[in-house]
Amino acid sequence: MKHQNLTAADRVALARRADRPSASAYIDAMIEDFFPQYGDRLHGEDSSILGGVGFFHGRAVTVIAQQKGSNLEENLACRFGMPNPEGYRKAVRLMKQAEKFHRPVITFVDTPGAYPGVEAEAGGQGEAIARSIACMAALQTPEVAVFIGEGGSGGALALGTADRIIMLENSIFSILSPEGFASILWKDAKRSDEAAEVMKLTAEDLATLGICDVVIPEGAEGAHAAKDYIFDQVEREIEAALSVLEKKHGAALAEERYRRLRKIGDRKKTERKDHGRSETFRTGKGQR
Repeated sequence: MKHQNLTAADRVALARRADRPSASAYIDAMIEDFFPQYGDRLHGEDSSILGGVGFFHGRAVTVIAQQKGSNLEENLACRFGMPNPEGYRKAVRLMKQAEKFHRPVITFVDTPGAYPGVEAEAGGQGEAIARSIACMAALQTPEVAVFIGEGGSGGALALGTADRIIMLENSIFSILSPEGFASILWKDAKRSDEAAEVMKLTAEDLATLGICDVVIPEGAEGAHAAKDYIFDQVEREIEAALSVLEKKHGAALAEERYRRLRKIGDRKKTERKDHGRSETFRTGKGQR
């Protein structure tokens, strides 16, 4: 059953749990013969973004995922899921490759935001993020984004500008962290719990606003306690999305995505209907 009494701050804490299933776990569970590809062909490799090709339900797909790592050594190597410019440039390279070979793109989003270090800024972090957003928005092949944990700022949007957005019940998507929001708005990071409520960053909030298409319930304890169930539900929803999107063709698909993006924030389009749920919101199959 769904969590009925959790606050937005509780969901932020669940989204950040170290034992939540990582992107690589989803890939292992549902992508056959995954072949990772490395480097941006410009500067170097970024292990915080895992990308490659494989097979999903018999179709060739490109997968691009943000990785936080599963232990301290991996956390440090991945900068806790905060990509450098070369990570986003690698993502763009793989997106363009997917378009060339008519492969759908599946992204897994899990980042507190792009890496804010001096070297990253000097390397063109803002430009790399903007180019990834622009590329994903215009790509003439189906795209499905799955938010599995944190979705912070442009670092998440760079892999989240998709035809369909699937969010786990306790994943989040916001302009920045609640701590950062509270520091800017109230000059007090300790008010982050209050900020989380104001920011409307939960999956259900985003479904109501017309940003998220599907919310997958996590069960009584969370994704970390029901991994097989979560993998199964995510796989079902990706397949359902691709089955619809694959019937559409290149330029028409990109144009429809453009129109979808233009509607975000239009409250007339996202008004709550059907017993309090938005017209774009539906709960993932197998709710419990």
